[in-house]
Amino acid sequence: MQLRAALALLIAMTSPALASEGFDLVIPGRPGVPVIINGIDVSYAVVEGTFGLGKGIHFQPTIYGGRYVDYAPNVGHYYPSSGHAPGYGRLEIEPPANRKLPQPAETYFQSWSAQSAQQPAQPDVPLNPPPIIYAPQGDGVPQNFYGPPHDFRPRAPRKLPN
Repeated sequence: MQLRAALALLIAMTSPALASEGFDLVIPGRPGVPVIINGIDVSYAVVEGTFGLGKGIHFQPTIYGGRYVDYAPNVGHYYPSSGHAPGYGRLEIEPPANRKLPQPAETYFQSWSAQSAQQPAQPDVPLNPPPIIYAPQGDGVPQNFYGPPHDFRPRAPRKLPN
């Protein structure tokens, strides 16, 4: 009994699942707004195949009766040498040659410049310059970095050799 119920349920559910694979007649939601699929206006056309955001399968639908849409319409080119007016833009009118000319404009001049601030004069070298080389400290003997460390305690003064 359960096998017959399961078989009947299987047969009943198969037909609605197969019905979703049919064709669709595309009717726009608003008048004047086309429905475009892959560059084709499919308004009032027939679309066959699984297509849409809710479907897990992505492949090209078959479209019957659509029109190709030109995304960049061909406006043509304007060549002034042909003597025809352009299809768009402003309308230029040539003024007559004997018209009254406007007064000439007053002269106008403006300039910009940039420079560094002037530096003060360099002082002369003094006649008795201060000493630059100082005598080495530490009794005039070279330091020994390889021996024991120096004792930094205060010492009694001693006489230096001549």
